[in-house]
Amino acid sequence: MAKKQIVKRESKDAAFNIPIFTPENKTKLEDFYENNKKIITYVLSGVLIALIAFFAYKNLILKPKNQEAKELVFMAEDYFAKDSFELALYGQPEAFYGFLDILDEFSMTETANLAHYYAGICFLHIGEFEDAIKHLKKFKTNSEMLKPISLGAIGDSYSELQEYEKACSYYLKAAEAKNNKFSTPLFYMKAGKTYEEIAEYKKAIEVYNRLKEEFPKTQEGMDVEKYIGRAEAKLNSK
Repeated sequence: MAKKQIVKRESKDAAFNIPIFTPENKTKLEDFYENNKKIITYVLSGVLIALIAFFAYKNLILKPKNQEAKELVFMAEDYFAKDSFELALYGQPEAFYGFLDILDEFSMTETANLAHYYAGICFLHIGEFEDAIKHLKKFKTNSEMLKPISLGAIGDSYSELQEYEKACSYYLKAAEAKNNKFSTPLFYMKAGKTYEEIAEYKKAIEVYNRLKEEFPKTQEGMDVEKYIGRAEAKLNSK
C-alpha cells in the first residue's frame, strides 16, 4: 500500500517538472531581445505614451468638460421636467443650452450620454420618432429604471411609425432588461397589446401568460386575464 502511494505522488509531481526555462530557452530569449530590442523598446514606449495620454485626456480634459456640461444642462432639465420639450431640446441662443447644444459641444462626456436619453424622449413627445430612435439607441446605461424606459421609448417610437414587429422586440427587451415589478409588467403588457394589433394572437397570449405568472400582484397582472380572454377569442375566430 505504501509503495502505491509513493508511485502515485511521484507521477503527480512529474506533470509539473516540465523544463520551461532551460539554458537553451534562456539563450533564445536573450538572442530574440538583442535582435529586436529597438522594436520592443518602441512598442513598450508607445503603449506607455498611449496610457499616459488616455489618463491625461480623461482627467485633465474630459472631467472638466463634463463638469462644465453639468453646470450648463440644468435649464434644459428644468424645462424637460415642465414638459417644455422643444425648449429643452433646442434651448435659447444667448440664454441657455438645450440638450442638442450639450451633444454638440460636450459629445464625449457622461452628461452628453444622458442628453441622448433626454433628447430621445423629447423627440418622442414632439412626434419626431426617427430622431427619438436615433438618440435613444446612442444612450448607454445600466440604470435599473432608465435602461428599460429608454428601450421602451424606442418601442413606442417604432409603434408610432407603425413598425409593430420592431416595437414588440423593444418592448420585450425593455421588459427583460432589468426585471422588476414596475417596468417589466408595463412592457410585457405593451408587447402583448402590440402583438394583438398585428394579429399575432399566439405571441400575445404567450406574453400575457408570462405577465400573469411572474407578476400576478401588479396592476397589469391583475388586469391581464381579460386580455388573455380577448386574444384567445380572436385566435379561435380566425
